[in-house]
Amino acid sequence: MTAYLLELLTTYGLPALFVAMMLAAAGMPFPSSLTLIAMGAFVAQGELEFWPVILAGAGGAVVGDQIGYAFGRYGGRPLLAAVTRRIGGADKVEKAEAYSRKWAGWGVFLSRWLIGPLGPWINVTSGLTGYAWRRFLVIDIAGEMLWLLIYVSLGRIFSDQVQTIASLLGNLSWMIVGVVVAGLLGWMLFGRVRPDDGASVPDRTG
Repeated sequence: MTAYLLELLTTYGLPALFVAMMLAAAGMPFPSSLTLIAMGAFVAQGELEFWPVILAGAGGAVVGDQIGYAFGRYGGRPLLAAVTRRIGGADKVEKAEAYSRKWAGWGVFLSRWLIGPLGPWINVTSGLTGYAWRRFLVIDIAGEMLWLLIYVSLGRIFSDQVQTIASLLGNLSWMIVGVVVAGLLGWMLFGRVRPDDGASVPDRTG
């Protein structure tokens, strides 16, 4: 898929970038990091201009994010309810929604560029929890623009090491996701542990 995608980007340029970023943001398994690094290399080679690449890529990503948000807001609730009725876990969904309501703004922003693998899930959860669409859109645009600026610039600077840079950034993203998930699980596990109020300590002296 990667070779085919790069061929499409080479042939069709910015329209292909827009579609690829839109599908990746909507949850399709596209190598978005590699795509942006490659586009930066095309910029370095003079085949494309920097700012049109940034705007086309960010535009596609924002549209894809809105698709995920709209699914959660208008279509995700009935589907989610049907799944939890069949396999259980409704209580976990409620807790996840509570976390999303509390951290949605930061979650949206950071998942655009720092913890990208969580992005599509944050989009849907934001819609499910009724996070304000205008606020979501503003934060989404800011985060996607930052993501494009970082990755395309890296591809432009390290244009002869595209695959290596993309792999390093991908591994870093998943490591950050692992740390975040481990922290949340630890908080959920140990945050509930409270000493019983008024509990007596057994007398072991006799």
